[in-house]
Amino acid sequence: MNPLPPPEHGDAADMPPLPPAAVQRLAECSAAMSAAPHGQQTALLTAAAAELGISKSTAWRHLQKLRAAPARRQRSDAGATSVTRAEAVCISSVVMEAMRKGDKALMTVEHALDTLRYAGRVRCEAVDEATGEVRPLTARTVERALRHYGLHPKQLLLPAPHTELRSLHPNHVWEVDASLCVLFYLRAGKDNAGGLQVMRHDEFYKNKPRNLKRIENDRVWRYAITDHRSGYIFVHFVLGAESGMNLAESFMAAIQQRGHDPFYGVPHILMMDMGSANTGALFQNLCRRLGVRVIAHAPGNARATGQVEGAHNIIERKFESSLRFKSVHSLDELNEFALVWYRWFNATKIHSRHGQTRAQAWMSITPEQLRIAPAPEVCRALLTHAPEPRDVSRTLTVSFGGAEYDVRAVPGIEKGAKVLVAINPWKHPQAVCIVERGAQGEEVLIDAPRVLRDEMNHRVDAPVIGESYAALPKTRLEANAEEVRRMAWGTADEKEVDKLRRGKALPFGGQFDPLAEAREAKLPAFLPRRGLDVQPSAQVAALQPAPPRVLTQFEAAAALASRQHLGAKLTPEQLALLRRLHPDGVPETELPALADQLRTRGALRVVQGGLA
Repeated sequence: MNPLPPPEHGDAADMPPLPPAAVQRLAECSAAMSAAPHGQQTALLTAAAAELGISKSTAWRHLQKLRAAPARRQRSDAGATSVTRAEAVCISSVVMEAMRKGDKALMTVEHALDTLRYAGRVRCEAVDEATGEVRPLTARTVERALRHYGLHPKQLLLPAPHTELRSLHPNHVWEVDASLCVLFYLRAGKDNAGGLQVMRHDEFYKNKPRNLKRIENDRVWRYAITDHRSGYIFVHFVLGAESGMNLAESFMAAIQQRGHDPFYGVPHILMMDMGSANTGALFQNLCRRLGVRVIAHAPGNARATGQVEGAHNIIERKFESSLRFKSVHSLDELNEFALVWYRWFNATKIHSRHGQTRAQAWMSITPEQLRIAPAPEVCRALLTHAPEPRDVSRTLTVSFGGAEYDVRAVPGIEKGAKVLVAINPWKHPQAVCIVERGAQGEEVLIDAPRVLRDEMNHRVDAPVIGESYAALPKTRLEANAEEVRRMAWGTADEKEVDKLRRGKALPFGGQFDPLAEAREAKLPAFLPRRGLDVQPSAQVAALQPAPPRVLTQFEAAAALASRQHLGAKLTPEQLALLRRLHPDGVPETELPALADQLRTRGALRVVQGGLA
């Protein structure tokens, strides 16, 4: 290669930049010079400089700038390590398990390496191939191996990738979270000594638990609620602790209209953590009745509600920081100050995500998307109200709260069935909710309108006689009865069925013989078996009734003459009749019947030895 002339003056870094077309031409020249045979490189550079209208030295300096410095030659053992993956896992697990809460490392990799080497759990050695010498690897080399395997504690502590979520419109999704105000507590005192108190560090810290215990019921808790779509921030302060009632009070305050504050209404979805207060029956009952779907994220996954976590930071720094310079005498006053602040903040501060104020973004909600909350007293009733069982009447109505409600719209409803009835927060008291279960076990609420009656207690929506007739829709039981009749008689018409029955027709067209199986069965032939005659024992014989005693004709005549029977001696005609009727004697049991016959002897005569 011919030596190129040195640059005349200056350095490549001091030259003005060339236009993109000139840079491309020099790049092509550089590639041609690398492939050109010996003695032709200078001619290529000279031609390129002339074409670009610059000197050969300037072209050479630009060419030097374009040519990258040759890359360092990579080591042949690059990417290889003497630390096995099993050793790396062992070292990483020791360091990770030694961390304390907050992911602060207490044990270094070097300390863990020395301890595990002494215990014989790892070797982490390298062998010099030239001399055969075995030498232990340094802690820095082991750390590089941990990073190579992706097992370094700093790598393992990185947050996992997450999916970005979106909401469809304002009030589609809200996020709610509670946080303890660490700087303030409210105390009622005498002579205006109460109100919001600052927690001085020298009075309230971990080494003085009695002071913290004394004010635990006066600590101020902050409930922050954000609208996921617009980012609107709502804050409500309570006393005591994080509880289902405090959460419910804060939520009910957020959904109600508050003067000129644009943010209100019932959301479709509420996201929160899985705290017992949030997932308790009290608040869950309110959400179910308002048609709010509660989504609780898994423990430790606060990033799922990261928006409201960020809202806590904004509230603490931009609002609560100013309370140090203002007197606050009650919880109501604190919430009034909070209302003033968050109305101003949401209406004036631009949100970085959508480039609008939070209030402006929330105002894009449409009437179909805004669900107006029921009155506060109805919401409070929903907290403790549980669905009540009611029996369906023969007119397909139920009674609830002293009124009557129509349940004909409930699928599969039938008289005598039991349904669960709950307050309808949107139409109370003009309608109630019938609580049913969906295919996945979820609650399904069906509106049941109130039955209105006139002054004569007739339903105002009942058909008028002579004008219209509207039968109730067939229930499941009625449909089943028709199916049964159709199966047995070929028709579901009750009149046709009655006509067939009166005509002595047989069900199923006489094709069903219930004795067919018994008649056609082939039974085995049974041979008679011998047995022993049973002789009654003396005890059994004694229990048998004795045969009646037979009286002679004389004894019978004497017995019949007693007061028990005739009360007088027998006449010749009666004696003749006695002999005629009982020539062999009279059984004692037949005396009463014979006495009746003899009393009527006046109409009888013995003629020629016979009875006439």
